[in-house]
Amino acid sequence: MDNKEFLVQQSHRGAVTKLQLKSDSSAMNWVIDPAYLAETGYHDEDKLFGEFTLRFNEKNYNSIDYLPEIKQGADACQVTFKIGDVRVSNTYKLHAHDLQWNIALENMTNRPIKIENFGVWASFAYIMFRDLKVQRNANQSAAVFPSISPNYTKLAVVRRDNTFPNLGLYQTTGSMQSVGTYNEYCNRFFDNVSPSLDGMLFHQLVLAGGYPNAKQAPTDDWIYSRKSLDLSGRQEKNWEFRLASFTNQDNFYEVAQRYEHPYIQFAPLVTNAMQKLVLDENSTQHVSKITDCYQTKKNLEYQDLTAKLEGRYLEYAVSGVGEHQIIIEFDNGKTDMIVFNKMNSIKQLLRQRADYIIEHAYLGPEGTPAYGFAPISNQGESIGKMNFVIQECLLDPTVKNRAQKIQLVEESAVKYVREKWFENGDFRRPRKLYGDFYRVMDLEYIAHLYFLLSQCSDQFLRLHTAKDYLKWAAEVLNVRVNPNLHEDPRGKAEAQMLGQYFLYVEDLLKALKAKGLDKEEREIEIAWQNATERIAKTSNQLSAAVTEHFYDNAGFGPAAGALALAGYSHASQIYGELLKANIGYSNDFRAQSPDRWWEALSYMIHSLWGGVTAASAVITGRELNDPALIKAGNRATAAVLYMYDANATTTKRKLKTGEAASTYSIAGPNLNRPDLSRDRFGQSVFYTNGGIFSKLFPNGYTGEDDWDMGEELVAYLNGLGQETYVFQNKNGDMEVINGQIIAKKGLKIVIRSHAPYPTRYIDLDNGNVLRKDVDEVTYNTQQHCFESEKE
Repeated sequence: MDNKEFLVQQSHRGAVTKLQLKSDSSAMNWVIDPAYLAETGYHDEDKLFGEFTLRFNEKNYNSIDYLPEIKQGADACQVTFKIGDVRVSNTYKLHAHDLQWNIALENMTNRPIKIENFGVWASFAYIMFRDLKVQRNANQSAAVFPSISPNYTKLAVVRRDNTFPNLGLYQTTGSMQSVGTYNEYCNRFFDNVSPSLDGMLFHQLVLAGGYPNAKQAPTDDWIYSRKSLDLSGRQEKNWEFRLASFTNQDNFYEVAQRYEHPYIQFAPLVTNAMQKLVLDENSTQHVSKITDCYQTKKNLEYQDLTAKLEGRYLEYAVSGVGEHQIIIEFDNGKTDMIVFNKMNSIKQLLRQRADYIIEHAYLGPEGTPAYGFAPISNQGESIGKMNFVIQECLLDPTVKNRAQKIQLVEESAVKYVREKWFENGDFRRPRKLYGDFYRVMDLEYIAHLYFLLSQCSDQFLRLHTAKDYLKWAAEVLNVRVNPNLHEDPRGKAEAQMLGQYFLYVEDLLKALKAKGLDKEEREIEIAWQNATERIAKTSNQLSAAVTEHFYDNAGFGPAAGALALAGYSHASQIYGELLKANIGYSNDFRAQSPDRWWEALSYMIHSLWGGVTAASAVITGRELNDPALIKAGNRATAAVLYMYDANATTTKRKLKTGEAASTYSIAGPNLNRPDLSRDRFGQSVFYTNGGIFSKLFPNGYTGEDDWDMGEELVAYLNGLGQETYVFQNKNGDMEVINGQIIAKKGLKIVIRSHAPYPTRYIDLDNGNVLRKDVDEVTYNTQQHCFESEKE
């Protein structure tokens, strides 16, 4: 089928195998192609677009096991399956501006049938291609951001290089439960090859149930329905979706309104502020009821907010911590919703986390290993928690037992870290902790640890001086970034990759210069300049997006931030587009995470690289004066902080005060591991799956879920932990990121920061910075300046 807008090709079974937009000069296929599956050895023909899974009468059925009847027309096609007592049909019809997709489920008997589970595959091209031609991954693959709603579900299928057209799926008829994912991947991490990882996600529209095995359902998730579907005799249920192109985030919602979807703006995270909803004008006229729902220890609490709606705006004080669901009912009988989080205090959360690490993670001289911080891993990410403790102590002089915290981390840095990662403590001889190779990226965490110790006053240090640690930091980072100091090809290659060291390298260079360590400064400065210059020169090829994986936000995130800091604005802007396409937008704050899948085998939040990607977006946006990037980083940060939230109510994994879990499976169900759906955990839960996980965690499941956490909090503390942004939007109104406007006084506005340690207020329109340690400042909207101490 084809028309002026679409080209649609289907398999002999009626599954959609090619979906192209005629306006797309790159001719991207927006669905997973069975030819690619065959090329790479994946066997998932049962998950192609339009195939489905079904459960009734306590038996599971897969469409792949049945031959359909196909009625093909010039601009329409109907694919019908008869499975036992039910009939399922997919009907595709081309229109001038969209593709209509109807799904029908019919009871062919006179007796009632309970449909326990019904999921239809909408397998968009969410692929990390096994291909070193990274342009294919950027231009021919998409991230998929779900906004799940009873009657207004939509999926933003966003091309990874952020060029348009993109593709949106919009629900127009029927009731939705959820969107699940299934992952296929190949990971050759221990084969001493790089890149070592590729794979894809298949998305499933959950129209009934979602969890064939009820024991694996997320029992604590009170937000998303898992109801079965009752069909009376001869009854038919129908669902309709429209697939249409869009350009960018704003246009995604504009197209949704074409299908009468409400547009509701909200804050993803609320602390001491009011929640403020902004509805589109048309939806406002049809609201019948608005309800806030949240979970207490005893039951669900409901607050009727309908009377608080004034025009398009609704503002209210949020009661109760944890996840909140706002349910919006309309006079046509349909329902929409949003999900946001409420925390008491981010500053309190950070202090409690630092306390917990010292009190529960430090193993001391009698531990195994001695002086380590549990859980133990060979990867450098595992010492991120130590870096966080030092950074928190540096920023907050009122931290409890500050000197003791610094000294315990110092003891571990000297007696555990140095001896474990380096042969005989020689920084030029990294120890081969992975069999026949060492991982160069591990060193950037270690260099950061020594740099942070060097920023502490000597009065807090016991084993060496701050200047000693500064030298150590320089030595380790030099090995990290200098390919000439490695003999192994993998080591040489990884030394030239950017990593999270971009977050602190310029501060390290300034510190070396201030202390007169000219040789060390020059060595690192040359390597830093070489790295950023090389990456800038190849920015059009997007070569930095390849790391250990064929396409990785741990590559293009640091590339964007590093190039911005080094003054390569054009090159940074190129990678910045990948960041914009990588960070989700959704009606659920958790689905606004940076896009990744390999830590959870599903669409997920990963604390470390989610946080570093968010920080990269903020840094890049700050240097390029691009509010869209900073807003994306701020959205992502709300999702990352959820990994530390002890007040979360929808997850089975409850956290004690100060605890953390590195990973959250956004998808429900996570069809690879249904028991992990919409839950928090650490990668060690995959130990029982064997493969690389049994090597990463040789001692089995540690029982601790935070082994790779901490570095992202350091990144946060040096960015949104201190910064608030103001700019004038396209409508001429003043907007604030990571803060709010709390008062207007003529031509002046009062801005309150949401940063736990506010020190910088930044005007993106002109680059002015107010450096002041206060929670509130005044801004003159006519003169476009802060009222005092403008730089």
